[in-house]
Amino acid sequence: MYFIDVQGTLIDDVHKAPIRGAIALIERLNERKIPYMVVTNNTKRSSSDFLHYLNTVGLAIPQEHYLDPLMTLESMVDTKSGVAAYGATAFLEVLEQMGYVLDYTHPKTLLIAIKEDFSADEYAQMIDFLLSGAALVGMHETTIYAKNGKRYPGVGAILKMLEFATSQPYEVVGKPSRAFYAEALRRLQRQQRSAQYEKITMISDDVKGDLSGAAALGMQTVFVLSGKYRKAEEIVPYLQESERPQHIYQDVYDVLEAGV
Repeated sequence: MYFIDVQGTLIDDVHKAPIRGAIALIERLNERKIPYMVVTNNTKRSSSDFLHYLNTVGLAIPQEHYLDPLMTLESMVDTKSGVAAYGATAFLEVLEQMGYVLDYTHPKTLLIAIKEDFSADEYAQMIDFLLSGAALVGMHETTIYAKNGKRYPGVGAILKMLEFATSQPYEVVGKPSRAFYAEALRRLQRQQRSAQYEKITMISDDVKGDLSGAAALGMQTVFVLSGKYRKAEEIVPYLQESERPQHIYQDVYDVLEAGV
């Protein structure tokens, strides 16, 4: 059984098209009724809209096999509390559609998603809110954000920076938080009641932002080089032993070839 990342694993970072082997992987899992969850850190589209997009590009992922942080956000951040949210415009629009009140005066929560062009003034505003008592929450904890052939600091890197600057601890909604993986496991158990972390293989292009958290829970880990990293040597030698992936493949096609 499997947890499978999306960006950089099933779809590429430039054209948002299926990566080699992605369609075949989902088809094989569906045909053989192998339990799996697609676990993505999508924040730029509503959950239903992003799943629909994945379906339209050939990834036949049923709704019950899909989970993203927007689906678990309300369990951590109340819609009735004021939120200072930072991220792409599309993310802010999704939050408002969900009923969140954006407050950049006296927010109770500072909520961070991703975009490539955070400004110094935005960081200064974030720091002021945190020093005034706002709680710090990240939509996920990705290490690197890849877009248009460039690599930017991910939400995890920004959270670490703000934590260092303010001594304010943070919580994470999506991967690799234990709460998010626990919700994914609960949904997987609807497919197979005996599902446990030790029986799950996590496939992702984010070795620190996804796979290290999965490994800490006892999952098997597969690192694919089709997204954030172009070769394993860019990151693997610098990881702690416990963070190193058990398997490394070029893409999910090679994962298929190895035998799912």
